[in-house]
Amino acid sequence: RFECFMPLSPAVLTLSNAIERLQAANAGSTVLPTEKSMHAAEEQEFQKLQEQEQREAEQRCPSLRSIPRFYERKVANSQSTPQDEESTSLRPRVLREARSQLLQRKSSKELLDEEDLHGILALLKEHAREKQTDDGNVDLEVIDYNGFSKIREELVKRGERFRQFFLPSTFMKFPRDQSGCMSIVPFFTFIVRKVNLKQTRVQLSYYDALGCGYLREKDMENFIFEMIPTLPQLNSLQEEFYPFYVFTAVRKFFFFLDPKRTGRLRIRDLLSSPILPELYELRQEQPLRASEAESNWFSMQSALKVYGAYLFLDVDQNGMLSKNELSRYGSGMLTDVFIDRVFEEYQTYRDAETGEREMDYKTFLDFVLAMENKNTHQAIQYFFKLIDIQQRGYVDGFTISYFFQAVIKQLHHKGPDIPSVHDVKCEIFDMVKSKTACQISVQDLMECRQGGTVLSMLIDAAAFWRYDNRENLIMEEDDDDIGF
Repeated sequence: RFECFMPLSPAVLTLSNAIERLQAANAGSTVLPTEKSMHAAEEQEFQKLQEQEQREAEQRCPSLRSIPRFYERKVANSQSTPQDEESTSLRPRVLREARSQLLQRKSSKELLDEEDLHGILALLKEHAREKQTDDGNVDLEVIDYNGFSKIREELVKRGERFRQFFLPSTFMKFPRDQSGCMSIVPFFTFIVRKVNLKQTRVQLSYYDALGCGYLREKDMENFIFEMIPTLPQLNSLQEEFYPFYVFTAVRKFFFFLDPKRTGRLRIRDLLSSPILPELYELRQEQPLRASEAESNWFSMQSALKVYGAYLFLDVDQNGMLSKNELSRYGSGMLTDVFIDRVFEEYQTYRDAETGEREMDYKTFLDFVLAMENKNTHQAIQYFFKLIDIQQRGYVDGFTISYFFQAVIKQLHHKGPDIPSVHDVKCEIFDMVKSKTACQISVQDLMECRQGGTVLSMLIDAAAFWRYDNRENLIMEEDDDDIGF
């Protein structure tokens, strides 16, 4: 069929002639694939993967050419090693490919893009009704159910993906005026948020390597690492700092969403938590104000501040923190008893030369998150594990005395103004109002709304001194600067 491509003079070859010749050349040669042919092509590609896997396995173990494999080691989802992955690598590869194609189809068929959102907003304004406000002005930002239905009919012609946003039940969820009209602005905001939520759900699912609805720590690290170049607020972040930024960002997710330390984050929990929106604040083009950057854990300023504090504490510059180095944190008035308990309960590593237990950067991040968010349930759980020295699930008068004796030791130079142990015990029990007399559980600390204050009084001498002298102290911008 090459005769149709023979050169012709411009006078003879016109556009219509070229199209007719091209159609004639392709007549009968281009056939739409049937479901059967698509299934056959899929089986053929799968067979190629199997054959490739067999060849790679025979290269690793030549005996497989004569003795077939009759046993496959079961791979644990969360504790699999590279060797385990190699023994059953075909299955996860097929699952990843199938999941990727499924997410692509869902993205194209169910998700709205920016052009779709602009189209919805234009139709909402087109079908809006005039509404007279109390001051006599005309407000066009309302729509009745008839206009709502007309928009749905028009959008469904463009695609079924629009129908989910224009159901009658959706209209009934919004407050309406006496004429039965709802405001356009909150409805359109609802659509944008729902679209963003679905887009985020699909985006997170790409990193769900096991396809089980949760992300492991390395999955979250991949997610954060690949997101860094897309966040304008991190444009000036140096690539050498990327790994430390990833560790810093990921630890907040796991500290607050995985308090039981399972090593997994359910995607459902990620979507419903306020932590992900805090990360997405870095998408805005305008620079964050100083106060916003300081309060946002994921900002470059905040990450550099935390990492800088770690380097400052690491006096011997071996990349790890000893007990003496960690005791310099904050005001430097953390009690020795508390520091000892941190190193007893949470993951540390033994120094090969000195034999002393030391803390790495990830464990330090958990410590910082707990210290900076003492009133949260996760931080209270973190600290309660440290003060529950007898592991009975509650703290009694003996435990309070044990920890407060260390506070008195830190404040020995303050003289006779330090309250007695008995007075402090009585005040703590009065503050908590525990359900069981003289026994404070972790639930009691969470429900009394003063759990962070109580814990600070037992672990930090500076925090106790500030609490005890709260009526005499003048509020300062940085109360950690008070000298001791």
